[in-house]
Amino acid sequence: MPALDPHPDRLFPADPTVRAIARRLYATVKDLPIVSPHGHTDPRWFADDEPFRDASALFITPDHYVFRMLYSQGVPLESLGIARRDGGAVESDPRKIWRTFAAHWHLFHGTPTRVWLDHAFSTVFGVRERLSPASADAIFDAINAKLATPAYRPRALFERFNIEVLATTESPLDDLAYHAKIRASGWKGRVITAYRPDPVVDPEFEGFADNVERLGQLAGENTGTWNGYLAAHRARRAFFATMGATSTDHGHPTARTADLDAAECQRLLDRALAGRATADEAERFRAQMLTEMAKMSLDDRLVMQIPPGSFRNHNPALYGRHGRDKGADIPMPTDYVRALKPLLDRVGNERDLTIIVFTLDETSYARELAPLAGHYPALRLGPAWWFHDSPEGMLRFREQTTETAGFRNTVGFNDDTRAFLSIPARHDVARRVDCRFLATLVAEHRIDEDEAFELAPELAWGLARRAYRL
Repeated sequence: MPALDPHPDRLFPADPTVRAIARRLYATVKDLPIVSPHGHTDPRWFADDEPFRDASALFITPDHYVFRMLYSQGVPLESLGIARRDGGAVESDPRKIWRTFAAHWHLFHGTPTRVWLDHAFSTVFGVRERLSPASADAIFDAINAKLATPAYRPRALFERFNIEVLATTESPLDDLAYHAKIRASGWKGRVITAYRPDPVVDPEFEGFADNVERLGQLAGENTGTWNGYLAAHRARRAFFATMGATSTDHGHPTARTADLDAAECQRLLDRALAGRATADEAERFRAQMLTEMAKMSLDDRLVMQIPPGSFRNHNPALYGRHGRDKGADIPMPTDYVRALKPLLDRVGNERDLTIIVFTLDETSYARELAPLAGHYPALRLGPAWWFHDSPEGMLRFREQTTETAGFRNTVGFNDDTRAFLSIPARHDVARRVDCRFLATLVAEHRIDEDEAFELAPELAWGLARRAYRL
């Protein structure tokens, strides 16, 4: 069977001179601790520290990168064990799910998913054969046997991966019980939360009015009034901060912001709570809430993340069967210069505020985002994200932003993943690609080698720690 043996020079340049520089740089950062300041792993894993159930539950079920590719080739999500909203039957045999995955392994040729999975199989589990229908059962059994041992429980892997801090993401309606359990356990691993208010700031989110009422109950505020609604957010943000949160995250479809008067804000809130908001009114409400959240961040110092530009749940049939976040989110063109102006007029010049902006629209890097971050003290550029969390995407990000924004107006790397085992793999890819980029600058005499050696650990570790106030 074909061997699985990732090359030590993977992702480095083919040119031997540049490759040698990249190797030297990488040697200084490959073992640095991992700072994972934004992601969507399940805090219950670390609270309960129970063994992962099986290889399919670990690698397939939580990873939309995996199952969206299979779905694109006609594999029903039911055959991968993805739950249905109506409780209908789905495949429950993890071995069958794994065999389906292995039968379609060829679909991942040339993708970052293949790089991440090969890294996890070989580095974490010691697999030495390439996944295929012929090797599927043996690899499945080998992974499951290790998952049953103490060394492969979530906390042990967290420590083995050398994770310094990991942020999960929760709704304001979450009681953060699993985070409390982690704290009470005495375990030294640092798992913190982040404030993701989408269910209570998006009038088009299912159950919006009920969610806002629940927000008021949790905060002890009347969320039917604009002032009470804002006070409830402040209270929940303060609670999240007591549980370690250093950031907020806002999954809006666009980057549009607004600065409306209180009367108009109350009118929009009334319309949203009554279920009568038009699409434009819903967008204006979300736009106002980005500005409100930025003003709150100026007060409570929570770092604000704005990752717009995704048409969420684009496939209505899939959404109807399986719900949100099932691989049907599609990037859209995004305006930042005009959209962010109301917010930046209010807070863009504040040096004590950090707003990290991401994009799925790469055409905006050089034209809009790098010039904006290269000017406004409050703005920083998030790394190549989601569909662009790839070797080519990371290189394009550096090539299109560095000349205008430099390195120090970026925030290092964050993995933004639901798949725990992909975290070390993703950070390894980012470190390799950044070392490749730095090595090219050295070889072209655009920076000196000692400067590259100063920058490499910043890109791998230091920038993220400081940007997220960790």
